[in-house]
Amino acid sequence: MRVIRYTDADFSRKLAEVTAPSSLFDPVIEQRTRTILDAVHGRGDEAVLELTERFDGAKLNADQLAVTQAELMAASLKADKSLRAAVADAEANIANFAKRSRRKDWQMCNSHGATVGEKFDPFQRVGIYIPGGTAPLVSTALMTITLAKVAGCQEIVVCTPCGADGSINPALLFAARAAGATEIYRVGGAQAIAALAYGTKTIRPVQKVFGPGNAYVVTAKRLLVGYVAIDLLPGPSEVLVLADDTAKPTFAAADLLAQAEHGSGHERVWLVTTSGKMLKAVEREIRKQLPMLARREFIQRALDNNSWLIQVKNLADAVVLVNRLAPEHCEVMTRKAGVVSRGIVTAGAIFLGPWSPTVLGDYVAGPSHTLPTGGAGASFPGLTVDQFQRRTSVVEYSRAALKQAGPAVRKFAEMEGLSAHGKSAALR
Repeated sequence: MRVIRYTDADFSRKLAEVTAPSSLFDPVIEQRTRTILDAVHGRGDEAVLELTERFDGAKLNADQLAVTQAELMAASLKADKSLRAAVADAEANIANFAKRSRRKDWQMCNSHGATVGEKFDPFQRVGIYIPGGTAPLVSTALMTITLAKVAGCQEIVVCTPCGADGSINPALLFAARAAGATEIYRVGGAQAIAALAYGTKTIRPVQKVFGPGNAYVVTAKRLLVGYVAIDLLPGPSEVLVLADDTAKPTFAAADLLAQAEHGSGHERVWLVTTSGKMLKAVEREIRKQLPMLARREFIQRALDNNSWLIQVKNLADAVVLVNRLAPEHCEVMTRKAGVVSRGIVTAGAIFLGPWSPTVLGDYVAGPSHTLPTGGAGASFPGLTVDQFQRRTSVVEYSRAALKQAGPAVRKFAEMEGLSAHGKSAALR
């Protein structure tokens, strides 16, 4: 992990390096992704199958892309009592949170006496990407599909990578089915996003694509806007721990290590602290805890690539840095954490105090763990149920209301030189 302090002579230069763009904007990844998208656009299933064999080692035919009902039933039978309980616990919290934030139709009367308002309809066919690979994210099935179901989406299409033998983790299949998936395909990577956007003979196109993924998946989503709508840009995981001298270094170190273990090597972790003593203590704890972790090789790769221990002068400077980084997850372990958090306006999610580790948000708290990364939090919020709803404005004028609007309509048509606009109202 790289250590920088505000007392360093080149502190500003090092901060610029810390806040440099992430893999989300890597030109090499973008070019490779474009090649994949072009292949699927041009050759459909054929390209999807070739890419699945190249990247996942699975040699399939088109008839094997879809997960069968028999496979789903087998996965359900394998689900033990503890898995069922965990899925039910998480799903209940996620669904209840989503129901509170679902948008509702409304109407009002405008100045002309006309009725105006909005209606919110669920997207009819949505695509959801669930990462697999070295860590099949069972929780992501719940954190995405559940929202689609609560919103009322009729067709919920899931794509997730398979193993070299074509299999998909049975716990992931169980969770996806329990949450409400209507179709599941064993396709991963940028080729899955392309298939959902363009459509192939086997996978019909969707209206909007949701879900996190590696740098290639997120780049594919960004490049396909226009062919399909997207939720946000949730790429390799990030966590920033903001700590003062009251924080527990064991907790901070454990949370940094937890978010570094996903395995892509593009994960980013930061400790931002006002205390030099805390910085050293967290550094010691990381060295102590890392050798005991099963995925230490994956974690070490992420730490080598994108990890920082940063000492700042005061909490005000810390909050400014947090907002520059726009981290996916931000843990606030300070005095009056709630007060400090009010100044944080770009984080994907905020976790307050020593008893709120990011893992609770990852699994069971309720808000979706699909969050913006790579600085996208400055522009994008995390995934919410209303993103599965399509907004439509509704306007209804009576003859009397139209008469009231007439003078303003005529004036606008005159100013813009659009006489047919004015006539369409006047002839009524």
